[in-house]
Amino acid sequence: MQVSRLDEADRTAVLKQLKLWSYDAEAQGIRRTLRFADFAEAFGFMARVAILAEKADHHPEWFNVYNRVEILLTTHDAGGLSQRDVDMASAIDAIAPTA
Repeated sequence: MQVSRLDEADRTAVLKQLKLWSYDAEAQGIRRTLRFADFAEAFGFMARVAILAEKADHHPEWFNVYNRVEILLTTHDAGGLSQRDVDMASAIDAIAPTA
């Protein structure tokens, strides 16, 4: 199944819904940074996201240092932000701590 990149109007609408995410024009995707109490909590969160990502067959680019997790979602096959990224961001938001 071919995945289409969102156009600018759709991307603008998505960013209004995903308030904790920002658009990265260079990476053609959306980013979010989360902070946790410590490394174990950050790593536990990453493990939960990994399970979601595996089930969705859509995997984030991410970076972790101690209590910080940085996530980039983009669909390489579509050449940028797609509905798959939006769906994954929503799933991540559903399990992320509120702060």
